[in-house]
Amino acid sequence: MKRRHFILLLLTLLSVITYLDRMCIAVAGPSMQKDLGISPEQWGWVLGAFSLTYCLFEIPSGAWGDRFGQRWVLARIVVWWSCFTGLTGLMSRHGILVAVRALFGMGEAGAYPNISGCIARWFPSTERARAQGVVWAASRVGGALAPLFVVPLIHHLGWRQAFWLFGSLGLVWVVGWMKWYSDTPKGYPGISAEELKEISDGGAGEGHRQIPWGKIFGNPQVWRIMIMYWCYVWGSIFYLSWLPTYLVNGRGFSQSTMGLFTALPFLMGTLGNLSGGLLSDRLSRRLGTNKGRRMVGSVSLALSAVCLLLTASIPGKMAAAVFLTLGFGIMDCMLPSAWAICLDIGKEYAGAITGAMNSAGNLGGFVCSIVFGYLVKRSGYDLPVAVIAGMVMVSAVLFLSVNPEKKIEIERRSDIDGDHEVLGRKGRVDSGAVQTAH
Repeated sequence: MKRRHFILLLLTLLSVITYLDRMCIAVAGPSMQKDLGISPEQWGWVLGAFSLTYCLFEIPSGAWGDRFGQRWVLARIVVWWSCFTGLTGLMSRHGILVAVRALFGMGEAGAYPNISGCIARWFPSTERARAQGVVWAASRVGGALAPLFVVPLIHHLGWRQAFWLFGSLGLVWVVGWMKWYSDTPKGYPGISAEELKEISDGGAGEGHRQIPWGKIFGNPQVWRIMIMYWCYVWGSIFYLSWLPTYLVNGRGFSQSTMGLFTALPFLMGTLGNLSGGLLSDRLSRRLGTNKGRRMVGSVSLALSAVCLLLTASIPGKMAAAVFLTLGFGIMDCMLPSAWAICLDIGKEYAGAITGAMNSAGNLGGFVCSIVFGYLVKRSGYDLPVAVIAGMVMVSAVLFLSVNPEKKIEIERRSDIDGDHEVLGRKGRVDSGAVQTAH
């Protein structure tokens, strides 16, 4: 096994744990709402609190990894969210629960931007979408396993104990991470000169560096990506936060069958991420990065929007479950392309740029979580799902405006003492620097 593949295994395990912990509250939602007397609009604030603080701290957490290295930053992130996962099981009041979930989101922010930073350091550009696909597929495995574990745990032990057990998983992972991960491939035990050359040919390089914020937020590409992702997360946050409640209260599924039908979309999402990553890299090699990435992302989002609209329109609960499952699996085909685009244009600043994208997305998730709860109270569950379908379709259109071949170009020259870099954006992208064989 190549050393970068072992690093990917560590990141894959983290992604599974991330979504086990994140989905725990969604699956436990119907039981928690009943036990604590929480209304739909109040539950929207519980879910939205996570998204809001996750959004606010995503950019600085991603940038910290770029600046100081992902090893310590990811360790801090996982320890923090594991503790607040356990604390969720102690909650008895709505206001305190909202505060704890806000702190949970603050701590978990930056997890995926730092994972992307690790991929940028360890993987050449020709393998990034596949690596992202594996990581995001693992997140869907975690999302699928959560209901299959949480529902029996709630039945036999109660929802509080489920949070305590899930919170311990991340602490175990941190021990292995600190032992086996290095921020720089060079000097990693057992790595070959051949693999180092593969990584350096298109990799992001090594070392820690200042973040050129002006170059990042002055780039139109970054803003297009952020707006696209803001709209997209309206779709994903529904599955991550509201799906179990929707199935039970909106479609009449029982608590016992809800777990299976919550897991199925995430199993389909696993396939979507794996196939989307492979397809994105393959089409990028054949058609160029611009067409390859955009084709997979835009088509996936458009088809998913159609499935969500059908879900809102069809009365039968089994038919709705089928379209929900297909919608999430197809939607997830775009994720490897979206995250690979951030690496394509940002290179060694991948953590900051993916943090900006994911921050914008979670701001959309916060708005969606709150709006969904109030719309449910006013009109039931079908209208909110139709609104989400419309937002996903807007995201599909916006995806076409992103060009991964227009990179953020940085000029470097050492100053007198050789300790600093002067960063400036080139006015154009040299045609020889554009890699169309991703």
